[in-house]
Parts: sequence; structure tokens; C-alpha cells
Amino acid sequence: MSTRRYAVFGHPVAQSLSPRIHAAFARQAGIALEYTAIDAEPADFIAALERFAADGGGGANVTLPLKEAAFALCQRTSERARRAGAVNTLTRNDGHWHGDNTDGVGLVRDLTDRQGMDLRARRALLLGAGGAARGVAPALLDAGVEELIIVNRTPERADALADALGEPERAHSRYWESLRDEGDFELIVNATSAGRTGGSELHLPSTLTNSRTLAVDLSYGEGAIAFLAWARSVGCRSVVDGLGMLVEQAAESFQLWHGVRPDADAVYAALREQNAVLVTAD
Repeated sequence: MSTRRYAVFGHPVAQSLSPRIHAAFARQAGIALEYTAIDAEPADFIAALERFAADGGGGANVTLPLKEAAFALCQRTSERARRAGAVNTLTRNDGHWHGDNTDGVGLVRDLTDRQGMDLRARRALLLGAGGAARGVAPALLDAGVEELIIVNRTPERADALADALGEPERAHSRYWESLRDEGDFELIVNATSAGRTGGSELHLPSTLTNSRTLAVDLSYGEGAIAFLAWARSVGCRSVVDGLGMLVEQAAESFQLWHGVRPDADAVYAALREQNAVLVTAD
């Protein structure tokens, strides 16, 4: 049985759980799989990816801060990748990279199926407008949120994401400085780098929440502590980190590559038991 080569690219990426997750999926499916973490700075990403392909790489996941760069280098992209303008899953076909984005479906599947949340008719706030935010924004609209407000430290990026979503009646950008004037939300999603090593702190007004608010951080472990601590301190009804999303987006990628749907729940449960030692997010 030949070993299939896959990897996750990011910067930093040493603490990624993706190799552990895909190894567990491969054991379930009886697939011989080599899956490694490759650290690549943005300027070196394309060269690193081409070296990987030359060494037999058949597919790759892409994490921060490379998701928009991954989209730009693909010869073909899926509809959900085009809507996001970002790629987190690459597949090598006919000497070219084909791109998809499984982040959004991973987040919604975790929130609705695993956490039992109903996202319909919620007024939602998305913090951030980078590759992670771009991956989940279309899926939140598809899941039925009533309104999606996007804020980012660089307002032009929030404007660009809102425009790209193509739903001007539901998706809007706002200035970060005007957050306390935006009223309250039933869903707040943190897609910023705040809380990670080197990330700036989030300063959010308590007026953003109400008795129904679900607070979600796309990071997990230490990266999610600050935002989720704020969410608890202001009385959010539910708080969720990004571990479930990470496992679900990985399961979707695994199925794209291997044609087998893994048991994501079993892998999630095993990782959740080790939550205290988890460090960063994909």
C-alpha cells in the first residue's frame, strides 16, 4: 500500500492539531497516510508548496495567514472558495492546485449538529475580515442569520468582505470604533488573531450581548481564552471555541481527498479530553 502525502501549511504551524486529526481519520479508514505540518511565511508559501508537490504531495490544508494567498494560486476553485475569496483545502490534480474552503461548513456543522444551536434569525457580529472570517461568512448567511455585521481593524477589508458576499440587505460592514452604537447580537464570532501569541487584545463593549447571545471563537485552547472569558463575564448564554470547527473542516477535507467520511465525533471527543494542553488554532 502506497503512502499518500498531505500537509498543513501556516505560519506559525508547529502546534497545529491537523496532523493528529488526519492520522486518526486515516486509521479509521485504513489508509496509509503521511500528514505533516510545514511552516511557511507568506513570501515563501508558493515555493514551499511547489517543493511539496514535487515530492509527491497530493493535498494540503492551509491555515493563517495563507488562506487568501492559497486562493490566488489555484487554477480552479469551488463555489464556496470563490464566495469566500479564501482557500483552506488544496488538491493536486493534473499538475495544478484546485482549491476549496471547508471552514464555513465545518463551523456550521459544529454549531448546529454538535452544539444543537439554531442560527436562523440571529443578528450576527463577525469580528475580523481575514482568511478565517472569509471562510465562515458565506456559511453563516446560508445558515439563516438575519443580519451579519462585519468589523475589522482595517475597515477597508471589512468593506471588501461585505461587498464580496453579495447580499447588501443582510451583510454590512461597520467601523470598530462604533461598535458600542451597534446594539446587541445573538451571535458573535471572533475571527481575529487577538488572544494568540503576538495578537492585540480585544476591547469589546458589554452592550453587544443579550440573554440569547452565543459567543464563538474560531481559535481553541489558549488562543480562545481571552475572548471566551469576556463572553462569560458579560453573561453570554453559550460560549464555544473552535475545536469542533477544526475537526469538522478537517473531516470535510479528508472526504474530498479520500472519498471517505470519517467519524468526526470520536476524534473530537478524544481531543476535548486533552483541552487543557491545546494551544492554537488552524
